[in-house]
Amino acid sequence: MNDHPHSPNEADLQAFVDGRLDPGRRLEVEAWLAANPDEGARVGELQAINSAIEAAYAPLLERPVPEHLKSPATARVPAAGAWRMAAAIALLVAGGAGGWFANEALGTRSDVEAVLARGAVYAHRTYEAEVRHAVEVPAREEAHLVAWLSKRLDAPLRAPDLSNQGYNLVGGRLLPASNTGPAAQFMYETESGERLTLYVERAADQRETAFRFTEYDGISAFWWKEGPLAYVLIGRSERENLLELARATYVQLNP
Repeated sequence: MNDHPHSPNEADLQAFVDGRLDPGRRLEVEAWLAANPDEGARVGELQAINSAIEAAYAPLLERPVPEHLKSPATARVPAAGAWRMAAAIALLVAGGAGGWFANEALGTRSDVEAVLARGAVYAHRTYEAEVRHAVEVPAREEAHLVAWLSKRLDAPLRAPDLSNQGYNLVGGRLLPASNTGPAAQFMYETESGERLTLYVERAADQRETAFRFTEYDGISAFWWKEGPLAYVLIGRSERENLLELARATYVQLNP
């Protein structure tokens, strides 16, 4: 960070990520982030993580906290941080209150899988609008990208060639998005600038699934599991178009 008097410190950046800055200061921080793209990328990743946590644990706020989990400390939590504290409490008491956490917060197996899809969509939404930092490793280093992500996920990955469908590989990145370990994101783009991402993480189990469709905030996704990996293909295409892309992706991943 530079020493400009209006430069944000780490507390400012964390407040920016949490949405706790007043409008004037927020505009100053946004301008500073635009002039400091590396910090902007870091803040974007923090916002993506926050969004994924919020999506995963927001239902917790709609359920009453059992009496034996309440304490004076939790009663003093400021409203602005309530959902994050709820998530933290849930994680901390998972061992002692496993039945409530597992059954009430995460629910059924399909609920857990829906969290996978939501996290992938939030990651897509975060990076699809990026210009300079859309990917961590560009397509010209595809061999390195695939080898690196395969090593981090401890599974052989491939970046499907979707050029026949009009989508060219932009590159990819590593995401800290899953309780099964890191996740990978491959990004594709059409000549008109429409972007598509393939999100990959290790599956919690090796139970294979057929294509399943979901949609959040106008962004569509097909997801499935095959072997040790779970895949989510995300874009703003119509459902049928995205399904064709998902089929083309599946065929290349399973020749």
